[in-house]
Amino acid sequence: MGTALGLCLGTALLAQQDPQFTQYMFNMLALNPAYAGSADRISLKGLSRHQWVGFEGAPTTQTLTIHSPLWHESLAVGGSLFRDSHGPITQYAFMADVAYRIFMGDAKLSFGLKGGMTLLQGNFMELTTQQAGDQMFQQNVNSKTDPQFGFGVMYYSDRYYIGISAPRLLRTEFYETDSLSFVSGPGQRPHYFLSGGYVFDLGTYHKFKPTFLVKAVEGAPLSFDLSANFLFFEKFWLGAMYRYEDAVGALAQYHITDDLTVGYSYDYPLSILNNYSGGSHEIMLGFEFGSKLKGVRSPRYF
Repeated sequence: MGTALGLCLGTALLAQQDPQFTQYMFNMLALNPAYAGSADRISLKGLSRHQWVGFEGAPTTQTLTIHSPLWHESLAVGGSLFRDSHGPITQYAFMADVAYRIFMGDAKLSFGLKGGMTLLQGNFMELTTQQAGDQMFQQNVNSKTDPQFGFGVMYYSDRYYIGISAPRLLRTEFYETDSLSFVSGPGQRPHYFLSGGYVFDLGTYHKFKPTFLVKAVEGAPLSFDLSANFLFFEKFWLGAMYRYEDAVGALAQYHITDDLTVGYSYDYPLSILNNYSGGSHEIMLGFEFGSKLKGVRSPRYF
């Protein structure tokens, strides 16, 4: 089990270092700072992802995002807190977002910037090694901090969106210790995201929203997520997703009130991981408050 986990984690880190989300279409600020202000009032969302349940040391990710337009409607601000843990490695990120929005009829063209700090901890001394006293694992990495910067562009209305972003552009080395160079060689590489979606009317009380997310990073093949979500009576979302050569899953979201939503998703791995893991679970809670901007009446579908 430990060997399989090590191989899987190594592969995942080389392919996709940034956290991934199944409910990305409801949590866009984590990927694109240009999304800030899109709710037209204060929007607060928390998400917890537990990946590859059944593995000891499997990845877990928690995020908390908040964003809002300012009194000047063209400007919006936001912030994000992240915690991402896999095996002995834990990363924290504290990011601030600012977006400038150009109103174009019923749509908006938004340009966003993201900046902040990442903090990394590696508790390698807690690992059980095949060779007792292995010097490579006799030291921890405590509170290594690095500045980060990102950007995003998004064009959206109440029915559709398309955006491109790189939330963390600066390349950083995880470790400065030569003995850990076999782990730290790639460092933190920039990740690029292309996302989009559209909401179709299927009748008076039903809607259909397909979405996509394309992910690119140096040294790894292109990856993408596809999802199909149906909205019933403006209250309940139910959908399915496919992550290329990685997983299939289902997701649901319920609007408890106009201001409070809860969401859940489940991923089933398509790789050899399905012999060891019970899949991945993701829970999201969203809350919006404050009055919408003057003249805004349309509901938000993403």
